[in-house]
Amino acid sequence: MEEYASPHSSECPVARTLEAIGDRWSLMIIRDAFDDIRRFSEFQKSLGVAKNILASRLKTLVEVGVFDIRPASDGSAYKEYVLTEKGREIFPVVISLRQWGERFLFKPQETRSVLIDKESGQPLMPIDVRSSNGQKLGPSDCHRVRLVGGES
Repeated sequence: MEEYASPHSSECPVARTLEAIGDRWSLMIIRDAFDDIRRFSEFQKSLGVAKNILASRLKTLVEVGVFDIRPASDGSAYKEYVLTEKGREIFPVVISLRQWGERFLFKPQETRSVLIDKESGQPLMPIDVRSSNGQKLGPSDCHRVRLVGGES
């Protein structure tokens, strides 16, 4: 049987990303943070996740730099989980997952949430993968290369 390297030592960015943020609860916590949820109790109420699982996922998300822990903005004794720049950069990932789910996992008349652009009041355009010159790309238009030691 073939052995696989730990995701921490993997050369694959997808494997490392999934190790850091790829489980269901982590992504749902991040999604809720985009909706301005910041406190442990608010995440727990929104998600209905067991407290031990929530605590574990939040701890990991803080360790990998997705969240910072800060004193509550209202001056109370509570702490808040605030997305870092690194955490905010996950937004397109969450939107891609949302759009894929909207397209393939709902029947046409089934109730679902929709993300709306606050300024226009319209749903978001589908996310595309584009080349450096703006051309839309699909899987067959790309290939991986190996970069050794930070070469570019």
